[in-house]
Amino acid sequence: MPKNNFWNRQLVGKAVLDSFVKLHPKTQAGNPVMFVTLIGAALVTLGILQRLPQLSWFELQIAVWLWFTVLFANFAEAMAEGHGKARAQSLRKSRVEISARRVENGGERLIPASQLRNGDEVICEAGDFIPGDGEVIEGIASVDESAITGESAPVIRESGGDRSAVTGGTKVISDRIVVRITAEPGKSFVDRMIALIENASRQKTPNEIALSLVLAALTIIFLLAVVSLKFFADYSAAAAGQDLSSIVTVPVLVSLLVCLIPTTIGGLLSAIGIAGMDR
Repeated sequence: MPKNNFWNRQLVGKAVLDSFVKLHPKTQAGNPVMFVTLIGAALVTLGILQRLPQLSWFELQIAVWLWFTVLFANFAEAMAEGHGKARAQSLRKSRVEISARRVENGGERLIPASQLRNGDEVICEAGDFIPGDGEVIEGIASVDESAITGESAPVIRESGGDRSAVTGGTKVISDRIVVRITAEPGKSFVDRMIALIENASRQKTPNEIALSLVLAALTIIFLLAVVSLKFFADYSAAAAGQDLSSIVTVPVLVSLLVCLIPTTIGGLLSAIGIAGMDR
C-alpha cells in the first residue's frame, strides 16, 4: 500500500465505523485508561439525560470532549489496523506461485513450492525465485531481496558462515546455489510477517506489558484520589455549613480524573504497537 495513499477514503470510512464499533465495553476493557474514560463519558451523559429538559452547557461540553477522546483513540487504532492489513494484503497479492527444482535421486524434479518440506534440497539459478526459507549448502550467488527488505542493492549468499540464510520469494540474480529448506509451508518469514501485521498471532512485547501495568496502576491511584475528593468535599461542606454540591459534581470529578490519568498514552498505545509492527 503506497505511503501517499494512507488517507484514502475507503480506509478512513472504515476506521470511522470501527471507532463506534470499538465502543463495546468488552473491547475497551483491554485498555484500562480508555475504559475509565468511556465509563466517565457514559456517567456524564446519563446525568445530562436525567435532568432534561434543563440543560447545562458546561456539562454538555464535558460530555462532548469525553466522547471525542474515546472515539479519537478508537479511530487512531482502527487506522493503524487498517493500514497494516492493507499492507499485508498487498504483500499477499504480490506473492506468486513459485516452482521449485527439488533434488531427487541425483536429478531434479519440478514441483510447486507449496509441496516443499523441511529438509528438502532445491536448485536455484539466475532468474529463479527462491521457493522457501532455507540455507545455502552449495555455491554462491547474488540475491535480490528488495521485495522483503526494500533494499535495492543485491546481497551475496553463500554456503557456510553467516551469509547462508535465504528467504522465500527473493530472486537469484546470478550464479547457482543449492538451498536446503528449513521452514514448513505457511511458516516462512513472509507468512509470519503477514500474520504479525494482521495481528493474528501477535503477542505483547515486554515493554508493552510493563507500560500497560504502569498505566493501569496510575489509573487506579488517580481514580482513588478523585473519589476521595468527593468525601473530603462533603466533610468540609458539613463542617463549614456550606453547600458544595453544585461545585463538586460528577462531571467535574470525571474531568479531573481524565486530565490526571495518562489518557494520551493509553489511547495511542495500541496504535503505536501496530505502527511499530508495520514498520
